[in-house]
Amino acid sequence: MILVTGATGNLGKATINSLLNRGIAPNDITALVRDEAKSAELKSKGLQIKLGDYQDFESLKSAFQGVDKLVLISSSSDIGKRFEQHKNAINAAKEAGVGHIIYTSFDMKNLEQSIMGEEVRYHAYTVDYLKQTAVPYTLMDNTMYADMIPLLSGRDILNNGIAIPAGDGKTPFLPITEMAETIAVVLTTPGHENKEYFITAETAFSFAEIADLLSDITGKTITYHQPEVSSYIAWLIQTGASEDDAAYIARFCGAIANGEFDTNKSDVKKLLGRSPVSLKDFLQNIYS
Repeated sequence: MILVTGATGNLGKATINSLLNRGIAPNDITALVRDEAKSAELKSKGLQIKLGDYQDFESLKSAFQGVDKLVLISSSSDIGKRFEQHKNAINAAKEAGVGHIIYTSFDMKNLEQSIMGEEVRYHAYTVDYLKQTAVPYTLMDNTMYADMIPLLSGRDILNNGIAIPAGDGKTPFLPITEMAETIAVVLTTPGHENKEYFITAETAFSFAEIADLLSDITGKTITYHQPEVSSYIAWLIQTGASEDDAAYIARFCGAIANGEFDTNKSDVKKLLGRSPVSLKDFLQNIYS
């Protein structure tokens, strides 16, 4: 039995779809959800549904009974709660006899020394804790989602250009669906215990280079602007982000500008047996 946490989130749903596409029977997949009211789509696919909350150890231990492989998708709760929530999940998995934990970590040059501080450091704490539990694990160090580019880049970028304070820093953006497929491979093929994989594109791009890609795709000249951080935060708030979320996103931009995502490591081709979808092809599907 495979259990996927965060099953109603973007990566959780994509992982479940990848498993189904690889021929895993729906009743061999359990989706962990906090709110059963949001599980209708998952139920319609024939999945088993378990209720559990990262804050509630007993709910996790109950949900993990009979689970062979656990996909532990990192928490989206308040930053300060995430490591304790991950510990809850890992401890519950160990007590329930889970045989293999796949954790979605984060790929940066150095999580411990990132300018983002505790906002990414909890991944390092979780990894260290997981390695101490004696439960076989696989670390999936994910880069930033390519799917985020349209949300980060400004309003009506085909007419106004890209506007983001990301300097010349490069990021090996990868689509969520590609990340999900690598997880599905690890879940359905042998030999991945106690290994770490870097789930990134083979080539990193700056936002100036993304503007050039979009220019090629659209036949229009797409420019790249670097607004002041305060102006960028104000724009994010105008689009509906909270003040805290807007500031959080802006700090990601600072980490991009600082070159923290340009790690030059990728295990995607090794896992998938093919090169990942190129960023140009991904953007062409959106903007052509």
